[in-house]
Amino acid sequence: METRDWIIAIVLLIIGLLIGYFAAGPGKVTTTTVTRTSIKTVTTTITAGAPPKTTTSPKTTTPAEKVKNPDKLIEATIGEPETLDPAWAYDTASGEVIFNMYETLIFFDRDKVDQFIPVIATKVPSFSNGLVKDGGKTIIFPIRKGIKFHSGRELTPEDVEYSLERVMVMDRDGGPSWMILDPLLGVESTRDENGNITVKFEDIDKAVEVEGNNVILHLKKPYPLTTLLQILSQTWSSIVDKQCAIKHGAWDGKAETWTKYNNPDNPPLQEADCGSGPFKLGVWEHGKQVVLKRFDDYWRGPANFTEFIIMKVDEWSTRKLMFLRGDVDMAYVPRQHAKEIEGAPGIRVYKNLPTLSNAALFFQFNITPTSPYIGSGKLDGNGIPPNFFQDKNLRKAFAYSIDYDTYLKEAWFGEAIRTPGPIPKGLPGYDPNMPMYKYDINKAKQLFQKAWNGKVWEKGFKFSILYNSGNEQRKALAEMIKDKVEGLNPKFHIEVKAVEWPDYLKAMVRGELPLFIIGWLADYPDPYNFVFPYMHSSGTFAAWQHYKNPKVDQLVEKLITTTDQQKRIEICRELTRIYYEDIPSVIVYQPLGRHYERTWVHGWYYNPIYPGVYAYPLWKG
Repeated sequence: METRDWIIAIVLLIIGLLIGYFAAGPGKVTTTTVTRTSIKTVTTTITAGAPPKTTTSPKTTTPAEKVKNPDKLIEATIGEPETLDPAWAYDTASGEVIFNMYETLIFFDRDKVDQFIPVIATKVPSFSNGLVKDGGKTIIFPIRKGIKFHSGRELTPEDVEYSLERVMVMDRDGGPSWMILDPLLGVESTRDENGNITVKFEDIDKAVEVEGNNVILHLKKPYPLTTLLQILSQTWSSIVDKQCAIKHGAWDGKAETWTKYNNPDNPPLQEADCGSGPFKLGVWEHGKQVVLKRFDDYWRGPANFTEFIIMKVDEWSTRKLMFLRGDVDMAYVPRQHAKEIEGAPGIRVYKNLPTLSNAALFFQFNITPTSPYIGSGKLDGNGIPPNFFQDKNLRKAFAYSIDYDTYLKEAWFGEAIRTPGPIPKGLPGYDPNMPMYKYDINKAKQLFQKAWNGKVWEKGFKFSILYNSGNEQRKALAEMIKDKVEGLNPKFHIEVKAVEWPDYLKAMVRGELPLFIIGWLADYPDPYNFVFPYMHSSGTFAAWQHYKNPKVDQLVEKLITTTDQQKRIEICRELTRIYYEDIPSVIVYQPLGRHYERTWVHGWYYNPIYPGVYAYPLWKG
């Protein structure tokens, strides 16, 4: 899932997440506890298969503060959602809102990423309870009765069938549908590379069926059960109110019309609320905030807050003042400004929060010719041509131009590492001994001189690098690239521009960005979920970049069907080697992360797969 760095609480060490194909082993990550007047720095210990243990600094003698807005939970962050449509959303800003409005068949058991609780389903399917049959190809979900949608309708098995089929029917470019299509139909897309539909509706219809009060999934092939359950616990698997969705222009549920709803230009449920979760949509004030209202008829009982407000406050000084005054309960704190908050009264800090995520600099192999970010569109010193980055020398030159050590020290205060390829440290297949690009400005100069048979050095270039407003780390990286590259040749010109998060995503998907910086948060903890989006021609990033290597596609597809652990590791190493040689992108950081909240907030726990704050279990006091 694409990320904003405010929620990328990124891992230095994830031990024991060897799930799915791999046997789990215990491990833990600990930090030191620091005590300051009225501030609590939390030590988090996470052991695979066990709930996290947290310790806070001893209570101080400072009188307890009066809780502000006791019936509301308010978060101040950067950016805003792209959409509220679960079948479209594939970014964490959207995901945070969606998983508070909608529910899935099953959900993660608090902090655990490999254990689940029944939600809309009454049981979690397993071989032992008889709900997984035919060697893992038939999965049965008994549906809970009495759940109400926000519309007042009672949820039925037909709503579940419609919701999962709609994800496959919609299958928008760069979206999350591939994770449902892969196990159910054995394909990553409903279309070929030319956009022609290649699947039949009868296959979609047969993959999800209703029998009595059960919804039955028929898999094309045996699939790792834990991985499938993780996919079904995420926002794209949200169950929507069928009548509500159709009313707002979503697929009408008919076989003869499904192709009209395939790969739409815009999300049908952009600002609709067709959910059954603990919060319903109050108002989305674009550029300002999303206000979620408590759903009093929620089947597990009403939430503790009447409202959960997610405020868009890109300016750090404003966000800081709001947090220090207690006007907001949680806030995104850029690492560069951490010392301005630590030591302040009434604020609790969680550090070293393990998650599965990384971020990279991506090269667009075929820039949209009408992009407003490539100047003249020619290699004439006033722009760049659409195929500018197809020259491997050029991609390597940019990779060698980044002073990684300085960037990690200044932008992340050393709380980050670099990895050779897409697979983060902590997952099987990660190998720190594989080659990776390091800062070498002389090599960068030589490669710039070779690029395009010397024309790049002779004529120069001009283009823009964008970052999402408020993201200090991405801004710092873009400015570093500008500084280092422009310093090599006075004919090199790069403009660094800030844009809003939804605009950034749209420009990226349209292929308008020559270079783009973005992170990936795991959909599920397996190396396949990193090499697929980064390297497979149908993967999220690779498809946007127009990167395709047939050998890579074969290796990635082999990885998900291989059960032997050592063979999977060998495949991962080969993919990492090709990643270094082809350089479709370069991993820049895998940082540690933090969480900041007022000390009057209680009940927060950390799950590295969550896209943001899950408000239902929280309270203030």
